[in-house]
Amino acid sequence: MPLLPPRIRVVSLPALAAVVTVVLWASAFIGIRALGDSFSPGSMAFVRLLAAVVPLTAIMLVVRLRRRGTVVDDDRPVPAWFPRGRALGLVIAYGVAWFAGYTVLLNWAEQHLDAGTASLLVNLAPILVALAAGAFLGEGFPRHLVIGMAIAFAGVVLIAVGGSATADAHADWLGILLGLGAAVLYATGVLIQKSALRTVGALTATWLGALAGLVATLPFAPTAIAELADADAPAVAAVIYLGIGPTAIAFSTWAYALARTDAGAMAATTLVVPAIVIVMSWAILDELPTGIGIIGGVLCIGGVAIARRLLLGIRRARGAESDLADPTYDAGLQSESRV
Repeated sequence: MPLLPPRIRVVSLPALAAVVTVVLWASAFIGIRALGDSFSPGSMAFVRLLAAVVPLTAIMLVVRLRRRGTVVDDDRPVPAWFPRGRALGLVIAYGVAWFAGYTVLLNWAEQHLDAGTASLLVNLAPILVALAAGAFLGEGFPRHLVIGMAIAFAGVVLIAVGGSATADAHADWLGILLGLGAAVLYATGVLIQKSALRTVGALTATWLGALAGLVATLPFAPTAIAELADADAPAVAAVIYLGIGPTAIAFSTWAYALARTDAGAMAATTLVVPAIVIVMSWAILDELPTGIGIIGGVLCIGGVAIARRLLLGIRRARGAESDLADPTYDAGLQSESRV
């Protein structure tokens, strides 16, 4: 076969996974905001996690059957359903903090905040992640990461100052406190998950984390059943989408990318979410951004671009040998595609 032209660019799958995650998570802010009149915060979280656990469990079954089907030609044992010891504790902790606690607080916050403001508050978490990752995970504070985070944070501040040009958009102190609380749980979940992914596959961690979150939200099940009975078909479809898209798919792609990159750089990537949310809010919820908000969104994207340069530099420096093994994903997913 002829050799590929030397100018063909190599696109890493972790980078593509990060893009999928960012877009789906941005859509979640819109969905949560739109569903505030149909579901209470706890019941929305329960239904969303239930809708996520079902397809994730099906995927886990398929993966196990594939591995078992190749056992004749491969002496490797079929991966266990649950990790053991400290790894299991880490996955459960991150699932309760992120899938359950974060989701409930974010749902509650968006009953007091417009979608754009909520996404801005939540995305203060990357600042916390980068600082904690540098201090406790040994990732340090490389210059490009610090510069990128500073520029992106300046963009976040500008968007917050700019606010919304829509009269119906609102914000109060309870919503702000809830949004900040969600940011803390988000940062905590990322850091715990990063440690868990050193020994647990990305798909297993996502499935088990969602299951732990579902169990933690079981007290909201009776309310969820009652609200589902009263909700119209579009609302039910929307909350199911929150479970399949922004939860099952997005958390899987996030875990896959996080297992192969640094926590600080991956968290910086999510700083583009507020800019995407503002555009989607404008188109879907009629929440118009101001000029200052648009400038802030541009700064967010610029800061993330600098952080991504750091991420790619780390990947080239470490090479393939430093990538964490992922026993639940197909080996083909660990390669790079050329486009």
